[in-house]
Amino acid sequence: MSEKNKTVLLEANAAISKLDFEGFLKFCTDDVKWTMVGEQTIEGKEAVRSWMKKTYVEAPDFDAKRLIAEGDWLAALGEISVKDKDGKVTRSSYCDVWRFRDGKMAELKAYVVEAKP
Repeated sequence: MSEKNKTVLLEANAAISKLDFEGFLKFCTDDVKWTMVGEQTIEGKEAVRSWMKKTYVEAPDFDAKRLIAEGDWLAALGEISVKDKDGKVTRSSYCDVWRFRDGKMAELKAYVVEAKP
């Protein structure tokens, strides 16, 4: 299960890197829950779709440095760069902790820290 979950996450992230939100969402449960720790929680595919469309005006650049999996849990550690609507690039380090259910991503706790120049 752990290796399969890693593959699912990598394929889902590849879809986001092409701004293919529907390609990403096919890997999620209908009741998916995202918690951006210290910021907000969004629930359901429609809310995630809306958040991605607003946040990812250009494709984000992911660099997953390490994937650690056990059972239905997967932690992804890496760096991400996101460009906003004004062209400003924000670079951050992240640790995404995913819970899988029936082979799909069901819950995310995202810990993101902006890198200082």
